[in-house]
Amino acid sequence: MAWRWVLAAVLATSSLSLLGSAFNEFTSDTLINNVVQDPITSRLYVGTVNTLYQLDQSLRSEARTRTGPELDNRQCTPPVTSCEEAVETDNHNKLLLIHPSKDILIVCGSLYRGICSLRNLSNVEQVLYFNDNKGEKSYVASAEESVSVVGVVSYYFSKDKENFTVFLVAKGYGSHDSTKLISTRILQDIHDWVMFDSIIEASAVQSNPFTLRYLHDFRHVFKDEGFVYFLFSRTLGAQDSGTKNFTFISRMCENDHNYYSYTELQLNCSAGNKYNKVQAAYVALPGEALAKNMSSSGQYGPVGAQDKVLFVVFSSDDDSSAVCMYPLRAINQRLVEIIGACYSTKGQINNKSAVYSPYSSKSDELCKIENEGMVTAQRCGAEFLPSPLASRAEFALATDPVFTKKGLMTAVAVAVEMEHAVAFLGTTLGEVLKLHLSASPEVYGRAPGENTGDKVNKNLLFDTSLTHLYITTEKKITKVPVQACHLKTDCQSCVAQKDPYCGWCVLQGKCTRKGDCPRAEDDNTWLWSPNQQCVQIQAFNPPNLSCRKTKQVVIDIPSLPKIGPSDIIECRFGSNTSEAVVIDQKVTCALPDPVNIPSTPDKQDFVTMQVKILVNDGIEVTSSEYKFYNCAATVRKSENTPCIACVTSEWQCQWNAQDHTCSDRDDSVDGVHIIKAQQTDSCPQFENPDPHLIPVGHPIPISFQGKNLDIYKDHMFKIGTELMKHTEEEFTFNEGLKFNFKGYEFSYDKEQEVNVSFHIKDRDSEKKIDSTLTVVLYNCSLGREDCSLCKNADPKYNCVWCANMRSCVYRKLCGSQEPAQCPNPKITDIIPRFGPLKGGIVVTIKGSNLGIKEEDIKKVTVAGVDCVHQGDRYSVSTSVVCEIGPVRPPASLDPPGPINQGVVEVEVEGGRTGRSEVLFTYRDPIPEKVSPSTGPAAGGTVITISGKHLDTANKDDVIVTVGGTPCKVLSFGSEITCETGVYKGQKVPSETLSVSMRYGKSTTKDVPGSFQYSENPKLTDYSPKNSFVCGGRRIVCVGSGFNLVQRASMKVLPSADDFSQSPPIEVSYAVHKNDTVLLFESPAVNRSSETQSFKTFLHLDNVVEELKTFAYHPDPFFNELTKNIITETSIIIVTGRGFSKAMTAEEAQAFVGDASCKVTILQDDKLFLEAPSTQPRARSKRQRRDTSSDPLDLTIKFGNGEWVVGSVNYERKYEVPLAIIIPAVIVPMLLFIAVSVYCYRRKSQQAEREYEKVKHQLDHLEESVRDRCKKEFTDLMIEMEDQTNDLSEARIPFLDYKTYTDRVFFLPSKDGDNDVMITGKLDIPEGRKVIVAQALNQFSNLLNSKTFLINFIKTLEGRPDFNARSRVYFASLLTVALHGKLEYYTDIMRSLLLELMEEYVHSKNPKLMLRRSETVVERMLCNWMSICLYQFLRDSAGEPLYKLFKAIKHQVEKGPVDAKMKKAKYTLNDTGLLGDDVEYCVLMSTNITWNGIMTLSRVSQSSRESIERERDIEREREH
Repeated sequence: MAWRWVLAAVLATSSLSLLGSAFNEFTSDTLINNVVQDPITSRLYVGTVNTLYQLDQSLRSEARTRTGPELDNRQCTPPVTSCEEAVETDNHNKLLLIHPSKDILIVCGSLYRGICSLRNLSNVEQVLYFNDNKGEKSYVASAEESVSVVGVVSYYFSKDKENFTVFLVAKGYGSHDSTKLISTRILQDIHDWVMFDSIIEASAVQSNPFTLRYLHDFRHVFKDEGFVYFLFSRTLGAQDSGTKNFTFISRMCENDHNYYSYTELQLNCSAGNKYNKVQAAYVALPGEALAKNMSSSGQYGPVGAQDKVLFVVFSSDDDSSAVCMYPLRAINQRLVEIIGACYSTKGQINNKSAVYSPYSSKSDELCKIENEGMVTAQRCGAEFLPSPLASRAEFALATDPVFTKKGLMTAVAVAVEMEHAVAFLGTTLGEVLKLHLSASPEVYGRAPGENTGDKVNKNLLFDTSLTHLYITTEKKITKVPVQACHLKTDCQSCVAQKDPYCGWCVLQGKCTRKGDCPRAEDDNTWLWSPNQQCVQIQAFNPPNLSCRKTKQVVIDIPSLPKIGPSDIIECRFGSNTSEAVVIDQKVTCALPDPVNIPSTPDKQDFVTMQVKILVNDGIEVTSSEYKFYNCAATVRKSENTPCIACVTSEWQCQWNAQDHTCSDRDDSVDGVHIIKAQQTDSCPQFENPDPHLIPVGHPIPISFQGKNLDIYKDHMFKIGTELMKHTEEEFTFNEGLKFNFKGYEFSYDKEQEVNVSFHIKDRDSEKKIDSTLTVVLYNCSLGREDCSLCKNADPKYNCVWCANMRSCVYRKLCGSQEPAQCPNPKITDIIPRFGPLKGGIVVTIKGSNLGIKEEDIKKVTVAGVDCVHQGDRYSVSTSVVCEIGPVRPPASLDPPGPINQGVVEVEVEGGRTGRSEVLFTYRDPIPEKVSPSTGPAAGGTVITISGKHLDTANKDDVIVTVGGTPCKVLSFGSEITCETGVYKGQKVPSETLSVSMRYGKSTTKDVPGSFQYSENPKLTDYSPKNSFVCGGRRIVCVGSGFNLVQRASMKVLPSADDFSQSPPIEVSYAVHKNDTVLLFESPAVNRSSETQSFKTFLHLDNVVEELKTFAYHPDPFFNELTKNIITETSIIIVTGRGFSKAMTAEEAQAFVGDASCKVTILQDDKLFLEAPSTQPRARSKRQRRDTSSDPLDLTIKFGNGEWVVGSVNYERKYEVPLAIIIPAVIVPMLLFIAVSVYCYRRKSQQAEREYEKVKHQLDHLEESVRDRCKKEFTDLMIEMEDQTNDLSEARIPFLDYKTYTDRVFFLPSKDGDNDVMITGKLDIPEGRKVIVAQALNQFSNLLNSKTFLINFIKTLEGRPDFNARSRVYFASLLTVALHGKLEYYTDIMRSLLLELMEEYVHSKNPKLMLRRSETVVERMLCNWMSICLYQFLRDSAGEPLYKLFKAIKHQVEKGPVDAKMKKAKYTLNDTGLLGDDVEYCVLMSTNITWNGIMTLSRVSQSSRESIERERDIEREREH
């Protein structure tokens, strides 16, 4: 019964419209020229080459229209029908303007000299106006692609005070354009004007011979407070030297229809105007923060939050760019000064000429009036004001850049969030940078979305809600959010991005915009990202706690947001959560029980637990770590001093000497054995060892002292250390608290000295007692391999040279007396072993016992020649350095004698002499040849010097010069190589120069006329000029002088970028070289981001050339293959994007298996490949016998990049040899023919016999059928007449609409027509009728929501007790309820059907759909079709259907009907047909009603004709 109440309540339901899904990307087939947005409807209008699009705010196409190509030629005058030069010409969109009040879109293209058209703003496919017969006066835009055009809609008051809609157009100069820089165009035919006519003639800025010279590039136009502003760049003019670009902003009054007020003001970005060409601009409010910063800087004047600012992107001549800001107030103020100077001071400011006429050759004085009040009285100028005016460069409005960047920025858009300005900057690399215009502007990120590397169009637009940004590149528009706060899931990452749009919503635990954070205005509830602050715990009270205790802790959180009465705050220590109390931003929590605290880690005396402050549904506000200390674990830090480690810990622990335990501080426990915190002097301990130095290999007794050992009275102790090899020895008392240890014979040979710490244990308890006994163990033999080194040891070690042991040992270990003198010096090596005859080089003598100090060296001779000792380079015992002298006096002119050889002798203190076994040789180096003989003037050439004895002396002794220019020595040996330096002479190529070699101080050898400096190699061109980041593209460099180059390389460095990490330098070396051509493979680079830019350099030895126009593009993207079956003649099509950015069809390589296939066509998004003529093998190394059915990898190779884009299969061909085919076909054919002939002859004879028999039967059958047809035709005519007469008399029994719907919608009920489902009358007590009626009305209002109704239906269907009968009733009641709203009913049904179809497609068999009414929507569909069919049945189909029914019924009742089996003799139903003849008779059935009235009815009675018909059929069967 409850269902009946629910179903009855559905009688008052309503609707909700569907929500559409949004797209965030639009792709054009051609280059996008212009994009504008309708501020009212939020539609976008996109002008591309040859197409105009109308998009909704989700970038879905609403309309599109073709605008080109058309027959045209710049030489032709429209109309071009009679122009013979006309060819198919692309139409570049030059201008798009919206006039919302008139619902028109102004579209100007490059065809027909720039004629414009008007289109319907609601449907751009509808052309409202276009005419190319009006002549030159209707030429608005430019016919050239490179000429920029800007425009703005305005108004015009005629002399008769008529108001016309016009638009102002500014454009550069094209070779076939008019010279009108700025013109006013009318939007109607009136008076003498035609549509798009230029209605103002101002010759100063419309027609002059200087336009071509200035090369205007208009980038932006806007209106503000009655003025129109044009922003453009141009050259200064004839009176200024050079052709450098300068940027100007010009202004004129909107109601100045003569352009009298037109004035230009130069804008400088940076003090030296480095950034001189405008690229894009945007006008926006600065926000309170930026306005304050601008005002305080002093260079902008006072700026308020509501004062508009012009944000401009500039570029420089070296391809860098900058952002500058100009408040409109400052621009207007400077323009007033310029105009005022012309009015009052004859055009001078501070006695300097401030103005000039930019488009005039007049040199006479411009401003001849002197009237100070004119600047306000004639705000928009007059005829007597010289027009146009322009400020001279000295009076330009200059500001410093707020942001600079290597590379070009091409677009700018500015929005204000939280009173902070954010600039979005587009670049030529396709990236959009996010710049926070703070006091120190910085880039904090990039706009999301896929970057194709294409330049960002200047049309960078926000949507009307300022929540998304439309980024336009060459062929794509992407709608991206201005922020991505939700991607950050914790406070630290949220604030780390420094995004002015984002902040951390503390009470919700989300990174959001401020408007999305409840209670964001409360302090510390929403933490702004650039402030870089999160809620932090400042302190705990107590700051730490013993792991054996539990109590409450007070957590000080100064930045805690306000916690309301409805907020629930909790503390979580690890996995333990407890409720907390907040008082004055201090949170009081219960610490966990000791059993829930983790165990203390090894090597540590505390354990940390994560502390989280949670609010409401477990949202984390802040977290920190809390330390639980374990006093018992403090001894782990220093096991040799447990008591000291305990009492000196930061936890204020105390030591129990009796129990030998460290415990928490307990003031209630006291006694002599309790040592409190920081009382280290009270610890039982051993200290002050003597001696401190212990030698290796000899036991030395050690004495030490004890302190505070009363509790260990009469105890015995053991001492040990790690170097005692796990042995411990007892020691004895000496007297008082002094102890003696007999010592230990240590062994250690890793270092000369090592600290050894002893531990002391109580012998009985094995517990360690504090020991600070540390001594130094030393080894005399380490590092003292000879006698001199041993004697040089510090006397405190008592090291002696033991002659018997031939080593340095501790004095008491040597059984003999230490010798008074060391053995004679021993010389083991001489470096170098060759020297020049004139000496002057340094020789290093290696050996042992070469003295103890430098004064010990008395004399050194080398080959009998004295060698001067270099004391500052002396090494004790091991090395003596000296400078050799000449073999003979330098003044001797005698020819050199034979080569001098000899030993080296060293005499040391005591007359001891050492003689070398190695000989030193004096000889004369003779350089003979230098190669190569030429090199570039920039240096870097590696020359090789060959000759005799060149390896005389050391590498450090040799200095090489080429004509006085140093040559860096690279290698030294039998040949010497060096790298030439930069030639500083004036004459290039130089004379042949001598190569000089200087050995030491005295020997110089020349190779005269052996080297010449030539012109540096020059690079004239290179191609191609781009590469993918994978590298490997062949780069051909053309120039001259490359034969001089020895090392040619291409290096790639990252461009300076403060907000991205720089990858390492990549290098590629030349793979081929001749005098005019160098061939490289572009280096592969690793990008830190998709938009990282690079600089490429060519290194030719020391010559460095920057390849400024060389660019790296992102690697291409390949789609999966759509066609995998190919043949030998197939064309394979590979799709993707970015192919043509750095690759050509000739360079690209493709492979199917191991075979190459030719790349025939390469487009940006398609590759066309010719499949190999024969099926190749797989590229796998494993070769199998049959691989014909295996898929083959299709591999694309661009340079070093290799991509497998899919697998392909060849169509299988079954080739059988001809020798098998012919027998296999002919033999079966012959057999078949023989069998066929035999069978034919046999069958023909049998057929003749059967023919006669059949002929006789057919004659009989024909006669029988003829008689039967006559009889049946007569019966049919009689029956048709009877049926027609019956219908004419009784008419068709049509039901009325209500009865029809009741029978169709509702199942039969025992209540019949009185069923509550039909009457709709509920049995409601009188007292509750008002309440129920009110409830039903409210329920009806609630169901007026489509969302609620659909969810209500889904909820009901989800219940297990909602059976099939209930679904029928529910759908029927819903149909009746919504009968008056069939459109809404259809919408509901459509939504449910779509979901049902999707469900059947994904989870069920689609063929079973609608076979049974299992759901409400299926029954709704039946009812909906019944409603739609009613009138059709009544008007058209009812009568023939009824006649058909009557005819079928009559036909069935003509023969016997089996009432039990439901079968009949005459029926259209095959399954209900009585197959056998039955005998039947007439039956009488009596029906007795409850009231006793008896009625008789006759069941079907056969007629005489039926009996006769049955007899005829029997007769036919017998025949």
